[in-house]
Order: sequence, then structure tokens, then C-alpha cells
Amino acid sequence: MSSGDKFILDLKVNGYPQQDLVPKNLLLIDYLREKLDLTGAKMGCDGGECGACTVLVDGAPRLSCITLAAKVTGKHVETIESLSDNGRLSELQKQFHEKLGSQCGFCTPGMVMASEALLRKNPEPTDSEIRKALEGNLCRCTGYVKILESVKAVAETHAGEAR
Repeated sequence: MSSGDKFILDLKVNGYPQQDLVPKNLLLIDYLREKLDLTGAKMGCDGGECGACTVLVDGAPRLSCITLAAKVTGKHVETIESLSDNGRLSELQKQFHEKLGSQCGFCTPGMVMASEALLRKNPEPTDSEIRKALEGNLCRCTGYVKILESVKAVAETHAGEAR
């Protein structure tokens, strides 16, 4: 690989600056998993169809399996690992656990990150808005009801705090 095939990736990941010389064709998921050892985002379908690889880029959900790392230079990437604080689960992660929104767990990081983006933008979404935000994320275990209940529980907490 010649130096023309590489570039300096300069971004923030989970709040920390990162700068690495990487191949121009490197996928974001491979950078996160292999270079930074952030293995929360999962390679499910390898084609942007399942959502298991969802991360946030400048706060918006992005499929890391079809995003070139080069496309996120200068941006802030957040992975599922960013949501916990010193090992303590975020409220959304707690609700996925308590409401059984996570079964086998493979889709969970993508579901949580897509839900996190929604709740940041709209802390009290309707059922329809939750479904719309999660429509690109597939789950083979739960039937989606428990996932919706998990997100709704956080929204209800927000609504209770607003009163």
C-alpha cells in the first residue's frame, strides 16, 4: 500500500481525540473495532441493512459498516461504550435491561444508539416516532415490543421530570 492509499484520520471518538494513519478504504466499523478495540458496534449484515453497527456521528445515527472512516474525519463519533459512566449503565441501557428489550444482545448496541439519537432530539416521542427511528434496525429475538417498551419507559421518565 503506497502512502497515497492512506490518510490521517482526525476525529473524536467518545469524547477523546484520535489521530491515526489509516487506509483510505477503511470502514468505520473496522476502525472502531480493530484499531480502537471498541467492539460494541456489530457487523451483522455487512451491507447496511440490519442496523447492528449503528453509531452516532455528530449526534445522528450512522451505519458504520457502510461508512468510510474518511467520511467522519473532523467529526465526533459515539459508540455504545460512550453511554455508560464508570461502568454505570445509562437510563436507556437500564431500561433495555429491565424491560427485556435485549434478548441475544446482538442488535442491542445499534438499537440503543438509534434510540439515544431519537431521545436526544425528542425526549418524549410517540410510539410512531419510536418505530420510525428504529425502522432500520432488525431484531430476530424480541418481536420489537420489548424494545419499544424500553424506549417508552425512558420517554415516560422524561415526561415525569418535565412536570
